[in-house]
Amino acid sequence: MKLLTVNVGRPKTVDYTDAPGGATGIDKQPADGPVRVADPGPKGTGGSGLAGDAVCDLRHHGGSDQAVYAFAREELDVWERELGRPLANGTFGENLTTSGLDVSGARIGERWRIGPDLVLEVTSSRIPCRTFAGHVDEKRWVKRFTQAAAPGAYLRVIEPGEIRSGDPVEIVHRPDHDVTVELDFLASTTRRELLPKLLAARDALHPETLRAALKHVEKEAADD
Repeated sequence: MKLLTVNVGRPKTVDYTDAPGGATGIDKQPADGPVRVADPGPKGTGGSGLAGDAVCDLRHHGGSDQAVYAFAREELDVWERELGRPLANGTFGENLTTSGLDVSGARIGERWRIGPDLVLEVTSSRIPCRTFAGHVDEKRWVKRFTQAAAPGAYLRVIEPGEIRSGDPVEIVHRPDHDVTVELDFLASTTRRELLPKLLAARDALHPETLRAALKHVEKEAADD
């Protein structure tokens, strides 16, 4: 398992985002050298965990629990065949393009060591949005990406460090529950009845997902 590229984006003004100021950092390109990764701080004020990487809409992106976004090269290859066009590393707005790692099959709370120092923890799935659809520029993109249910993973920073393209990736902790990124995605989008199953991952969940799961359980109890 290894990190193929570390990808960062600069602010770019586009007509397909509703972010304040009309800019997005989704157009990410592989970095030439090492990139420092650290906890960016709470959502709403903290942006990306990667130095030099822009997050332009702090309402919905960035912060400690969405500090880093990873996507598997294997899934990009699937979409290349589906879309009939090449997709470079970073095309889906991912900070980390990986090889040999089942990103969407990772468990919430799973920890990865990348390079000598950085340790990340899986928190949640990526939910497709208008900006992502506009960037990819494919018809019915949000629906198609949702149906594929291979969303890639957001991660929080447990131990900061520098990483670079080619660094090894090691799974250093795997929880004993079965709450995967894919299950998180399904429960958060098309299969809301699955939300209670996410509670097996409890405190490792993204706080917003945890609140949604608890609210769903409370509503079910009230309806009984």
